[in-house]
Amino acid sequence: MNPRSLYSIEQLGEDDILKILRTARFFEQAPNQDFLQGKVAATLFFEPSTRTRLSFETAVNRLRGRVIGFQDPKNSSSVKGESLYDTIRMVSNYADIIIMRHFLEGAAKYASEVTDVPVINAGDGANQHPSQTLLDLYSIAATQGTLSDLTVTMVGDLKYGRTVHSLISGLSHFSPKFIFVAPEQLALPDEYVGYCDEHGIPADYTNDLSPEVINATDILYMTRVQRERFTDEEDYEAIKNAFVLRASMLEDAKENMRILHPLPRVGEIAMDVDHTPHAYYFTQAQNGLYIREALICRGLGIEVD
Repeated sequence: MNPRSLYSIEQLGEDDILKILRTARFFEQAPNQDFLQGKVAATLFFEPSTRTRLSFETAVNRLRGRVIGFQDPKNSSSVKGESLYDTIRMVSNYADIIIMRHFLEGAAKYASEVTDVPVINAGDGANQHPSQTLLDLYSIAATQGTLSDLTVTMVGDLKYGRTVHSLISGLSHFSPKFIFVAPEQLALPDEYVGYCDEHGIPADYTNDLSPEVINATDILYMTRVQRERFTDEEDYEAIKNAFVLRASMLEDAKENMRILHPLPRVGEIAMDVDHTPHAYYFTQAQNGLYIREALICRGLGIEVD
């Protein structure tokens, strides 16, 4: 395993996180650099992606590297029965770093264990999404001026939402308070309820996105109900619109409250919210470029001053 692989946000301590955020700030000011001259990055996406894949590939291009890989497993030898082990070993012969999204939880960690090439987890099932967490932290710091002592409300699919699971861990270093809002079917798994208890993180649990909840919030983290995680279409239809955020619900929100969303949105944020000063999700997605430039440099052992 390469020690610079990143398969879980839990690999990073507070100092690691802050260093990555500082590096991302550098790239926000100067995104075009020559750090990856002669380097090749492989993007292996066994699950669909728009923002994550394009921002990683843009990051490589901005740093003057080259990209190989696939965005659809149907275009890879996995359809012929090739194992993940063989795919990773084979791609390791061609690339200096591997960026991988996979539908199986733990796939990124497994991939990092079978190669010395650094692996970055771009999402593994309902488990982790560390690069998303880091861009979320970057966005929180940019909008609030701090990461510490904030009330963060997470809404929607807390059961399968890997971005939620990773963000709980990432924020645990900064004394947060969480409010978890979800229907019973998509409630936060016991594993993460226990995580908050073990780390002394105050948390409230509700199925009501009430004015009291919104008005107490510094960061409102909306998520979509993930259709692809359901085996029964009727179950999905029953709860897909459990929470819909509208501009009228924000009238008494804190002035500096900001709305984040890992995107894509479906119907959980009405379009009229886009025109409020609280909407930040599109800039949040832009921040992903700078974080992923920082992570690629970190994975390759490139020190950025």
